[in-house]
Formats: sequence, structure tokens, C-alpha cells
Amino acid sequence: MLKTTLGQWRMFRAVVEHGGFSQAGDAIHKSQSTIHHAVQKLEDALGIKLLRVQGRRVRLTEAGELMLRRANYLLDEAAKLEAVATGLGAGTETQLKIAVDEVFPQELLYKVLDTVSSQFPLLRIELMETVLSGARELLESARVDIAISPLELSNGFNEELCNIEFLAVAHPSHALHQQEHALTFEDLKSHRQIVVRDSANDHRKDEGWLGANQRWTVSHMRTSIDMISKGFGYAWLPTPGIAGQLRQETLRALPLEQGGKRTARLFLSFADGDRLGPAARTFIGELRYRSQHLPTAEDLIR
Repeated sequence: MLKTTLGQWRMFRAVVEHGGFSQAGDAIHKSQSTIHHAVQKLEDALGIKLLRVQGRRVRLTEAGELMLRRANYLLDEAAKLEAVATGLGAGTETQLKIAVDEVFPQELLYKVLDTVSSQFPLLRIELMETVLSGARELLESARVDIAISPLELSNGFNEELCNIEFLAVAHPSHALHQQEHALTFEDLKSHRQIVVRDSANDHRKDEGWLGANQRWTVSHMRTSIDMISKGFGYAWLPTPGIAGQLRQETLRALPLEQGGKRTARLFLSFADGDRLGPAARTFIGELRYRSQHLPTAEDLIR
């Protein structure tokens, strides 16, 4: 059985914070004698002296300083525990799992997550970054609550969230930029294409590959962007993800006769709206609002 109580630790901390028993009593609405008795019982139970009186001020002993640090952690955790219980009573979830395709604009996503966390500070958010079928697979297997995916959920809610523009690009020094004519898909086939692998475990898709003679397949969009920015190949990349490279001219749009720009739809999906809590609904609302006007390639390089 514990020798001390949270109430005693609260009163001990109040004495330290306010500089005396009388001041602590005024701050937490307890009598001076009650607080003095609680701290004395605390010291007796522990067998150590926590406070010493210097003039009109109460000071911590060396042992008291150590115990106060521990007490602060204990009391803060207790406050969090009570907040979680309050949230559960109000129907607020404690965790939110989201799968997001890597082509979705990162800066926009970060702002959405920050807004949600500011409103639900005890919420734990788990973000899973996916490619192609990956987000849908995670949602279908109930490993996430919400998915942002280029593929619709077969059984559940799907809403067209936004269109993502893709631009065929290569480094300015790449051989494809040295051609004196508009490029065709046949021109591209003789050069290395960088392809991002579908992150799903089952039923993977192989989209966007043109049958290039040489193909490098990577697992992350950021790896593809880095490779192409260094001149190792070409690809269609999401324009929101390459804004900096376009401005710095480490990437340049390929002069294709047709198909230099592509558009892909992203869907907001979840299995059952009735099972989503307030934090999930806040995430969805903020996501819809911020996804209304995404920049184009022209906007990004101005």
C-alpha cells in the first residue's frame, strides 16, 4: 500500500510554488493548518525532510528538490489520466491512424495535423505513408481509420478530395533536354525511368511505367525526386512535391508533344462514418477545407 497520496503531493507542490503555507492555502482554497498537516504527514511517511523555513519563506531541502521533480511528473501524469477519462466519457478517441498516399502535399498535411493536435492535445496520431494501393489496403484491413488514396474503397465511404497534377521532369542537363524537337513517348523509352513501387502487400499496381529499357524502382517518392534532381533519370512527379526543385531549376519540365502533364484524383475514404470520433471528424473537415485550392506547376514556379 502506498504511504502517500496525490493530495499530499499537490499541497507540497503548492507550498513550493507559492512560497509558504499561508500563500498556498489562499491559492488552492485550503486552510493553512490543513496544508501544514498534509506536508508533515508526507515527511513522516517518507522519513525525510522536504522543506525548511528561512525567515518568512519556505525553501526546499536537497531531498525536497529531488522529490519535487518526481512529484511534478506524477501530478502531470495524473492530470493527463483524468483528461483522457473525460475525453472517453465525451466520446473523444485517444488515437487516430491515417494512411496517406505520398503524392498528397506534405505541407498541407502537416498544417491539418497541427490543427487537429492543437484541438485534441492528448490525441496520438499515427501516420502511414503509402504508394498507390497501400492506403486502401491498410483501410480495408482495418489498420487505419482514414485513408487518402488514388484508389477508392470497395465497401465504404469515398469522396473525391482533390486532383494532383503530375509533371514529366528531368534535370536540365539530362540528355532528354538536349533534344532539338518535341519529345514523344518513344524518345522516353530509351532513357532510364524512375518508378515508385506500390506499397501494398497484395494486388500491387504497376502504373505510369512506359516500358523504358532501363527502370529503377524505389520505395519512396522522396527517393525518386532526389535521384531525378541529380540527373539519374526522368519521371512524372507530383508538382506540389517538387516546388523547390522547379524554382531552383534542379528539375525542369520535359518538352513532350503530349502527356507532359497528368492529373490523378485522390479520394478521402473511411469504412464507417458512425465509428469516427470528434478528432477524426475534425481532421476530415480541416482536410476538406485546405484541399480546395491546390497550386499548379505554374503557380509553384512564379
